[in-house]
Formats: sequence, C-alpha cells, structure tokens
Amino acid sequence: MKKLFRKEVIIGSCVLLALAFLFVGIDYLKGINVFKAANYYYATYTNVQGLAVSAPVTVNGFKVGLVRDIHYEYNNPGHVKVELSLDKQLKVPRDTKAVLVSDLLGTASIELKFSSNPNYHNVGDELIGEVPSGMMDAVSTDLLPAVASILPKVDSLMTSINALAGDPALLEAVRRLGPITNNLELTTQALNRSVQALPPVMSSLQTVGVNAEHLTANLDSLTYTLNQAPIEETLQNLAATTQSLKELTAQLNNPNSSLGLLMNDRKLYDGINQVIDDLDSIMVDLKRRPKHYIPPIKIF
Repeated sequence: MKKLFRKEVIIGSCVLLALAFLFVGIDYLKGINVFKAANYYYATYTNVQGLAVSAPVTVNGFKVGLVRDIHYEYNNPGHVKVELSLDKQLKVPRDTKAVLVSDLLGTASIELKFSSNPNYHNVGDELIGEVPSGMMDAVSTDLLPAVASILPKVDSLMTSINALAGDPALLEAVRRLGPITNNLELTTQALNRSVQALPPVMSSLQTVGVNAEHLTANLDSLTYTLNQAPIEETLQNLAATTQSLKELTAQLNNPNSSLGLLMNDRKLYDGINQVIDDLDSIMVDLKRRPKHYIPPIKIF
C-alpha cells in the first residue's frame, strides 16, 4: 500500500508540475512574464479591433507593460474591458488616457498619455480609454468625396484617350517610328566612326599647337629684336636722307644751279650728243683702220 501510495503521489506531482510548466510556457509564448512583479489597471473601449493579448503598452514609445487580458462586459453592452499589466515602478497620474493606436498593418497597441495631475492612480483603477479616429475613417470622410468628384473627370479623360488612340494619324506616326529608329541607329554608328577617327585629328591638332608655340616663340624673339634695334636713329637717318633728296630735287628743278643747267641747257645736251656721235665715228673708223691710228712698232 505504501509503495502504491508513493507511485500515485509521484504521478500526481509530475502532472501538477507539467501543468505548471505548461501554464508558464503559454504565458511566456504570449510575452507574459509570470515571475515579474506588475501592477494591474483597466481600460474600457467600444472597439478593440486589432488588439490582442500581450500587445505592448507604451509611454512615449517605450514599452512599460502589456495587455494581460481582454473580455467583453456583458453587464455593459457595447464595451470591452482590457486588463493592463504595467511595471511595478511605474506611477500612473490621474486623468491618464489609455489610447488605442493601430499601425498600417492593423496591429493595435495601447499608448499611455500621462496628464499633469500630481495625484496618482491606485493599483486596479480604471483608466480613461480612448479610440482616436483611424485611417479608414479619414479615408471615408476626406478621401472618398474627393475621389467621387474626380471620377467624372477621369471618365472624360479616358474617352479622350480612346479617341486619340483610334486616330489614324497617331497610328501612322507609330508606323513611322521604325524608320526613324533605323535612321537614329545609322546616325549613332556614324558618330561612333567619327569618334574613332578623333585620335588622328587630335594628334594633328597637337602638332598644330606645337607649331603655334614655335611661331609664338619666334614672334617673341622678333619683338625682342625690334625692341633692341636703333629704330629712332634709323628714323633720323631716313629723315636726313629724305631732306637730302628734297634738296637734290630742288637743285635739279632750279635752272640757275649747276645740276639745273646740266638738266635744262639744250646746247649742253646737244654738244654732249655731238661729242658722243664723234666718239662713235672714231671708234668705228678705229676698228676699220687701226693702222692709221697706231704706228707700226720698229724692232731694233
């Protein structure tokens, strides 16, 4: 009997221990730490869509607790009571609001909006539950009327687009796109060939640049030589030569000067011509009768 009693006790203890582990494990999977001390508060809402057990409770974005339980208030139809498990050290001021917020995916959480009241709630008090207008409410009140007003314009726009798409001129323009694309491709190939021919041209330009540099250097040298040349003295000599030419011209034009007499005396001119004719006759006669003018040489 004692052995049987011992077996039953061991089996019962194992079952109880397994149930305890199961309970703790389920709470742990829910995000509830049964070994952590917490204070419990309550909030009532008319709509808790998206809110689930173990949903976070935050203050200014920091997690300070979680949703412990959610149950419907049968004695207060249309309301759902939510049990909040908050950190033991957190003090909740009176008039604090427990705002139910939802993200874009529809997952809800509770955000505590602390008031400036210096007094604090007691553990187990009910907080003010608040559900702000959601995104869908804003869509139904603001976006849908605007969309309804835009729909007639969209319909007329679609009609215009259909008329434009059925226009034969547009179809003809689309057919011409093929030849235009081919021409663009040929132009691109020509540009590629031109770009490939650029290196020789660039080399020629480089040579031209080097020649230009040499020419510039020569011009600099010429400029330096001109700067060093006695230009002023040369100009003075040129002016003196010009003056001498003027004086010579004046003497030639003056009939009373020697040069003027030589240039303007007709008798002198005729005499000189006569002398030249006589000399020419003597030279002719000398060629014809040289012995008449040159005596024979006697050899002793």
